[in-house]
Amino acid sequence: MQHRAPIAVALDSRDLDQVEAWVEAIRPHVTTVKVGLELFLAHGRRAVEVLRLEDTEHPLDLFLDLKLHDIPNTVAGAVKSLDDVGASYLTVHASGGRSMIQAAAHAAPKIRITAVTVLTSLGADDLAVVGLSGPPREAAVRLASLAVDAGAQAIVCSPQEVAAIRAAVPRWVHLITPGVRPEGSATGDQRRTATPEQALADGADLLVIGRPITGAEDPGRAAAEIAAGLSRVVA
Repeated sequence: MQHRAPIAVALDSRDLDQVEAWVEAIRPHVTTVKVGLELFLAHGRRAVEVLRLEDTEHPLDLFLDLKLHDIPNTVAGAVKSLDDVGASYLTVHASGGRSMIQAAAHAAPKIRITAVTVLTSLGADDLAVVGLSGPPREAAVRLASLAVDAGAQAIVCSPQEVAAIRAAVPRWVHLITPGVRPEGSATGDQRRTATPEQALADGADLLVIGRPITGAEDPGRAAAEIAAGLSRVVA
């Protein structure tokens, strides 16, 4: 099996045929696919079934990015209902608090409960408006530490906070960074970004990349080129 890069490709579409085409194109080059709210709410478990995660040559991990945030009992029930879907990662909001994260972790021990710290679309001014003590780096480190203490096994943070969080949590905690953009790519609605190479060098374990790959004329080639750049970082 050829080397594949630690990239989770964000499958942000409601079109299952499009999603299948993306997955087959990028499968040889990446380790993970990310199913978020748009795809999962449109098709539910069917959205996962079409991915053929257990492909014998190029199996894929599933990052189920639903960002659960509710009272502990409700989140525990939601997590338990997803226990058999085959997810390696399932997101909850760290701002839901210690009890909510603990409930999620206890409900599905086989899934890495993944706590989202500060959304990459938010800046310091946005945090001030919602009353979250910042700046973003301090808020993200604080939320990450709380989440890991409560039982989260992975953390989502922007690449601009990943080095600080890597220093603050145990090495076994997986750090996942959205807001990753190859040099020259449009940032879109992301405000705290970095290149894939920089994010990996700063301590990220898994990079979330969507539009730079899925929006490319040839998604497979785009994924392969990014993977090749990352191979030089980890070599």
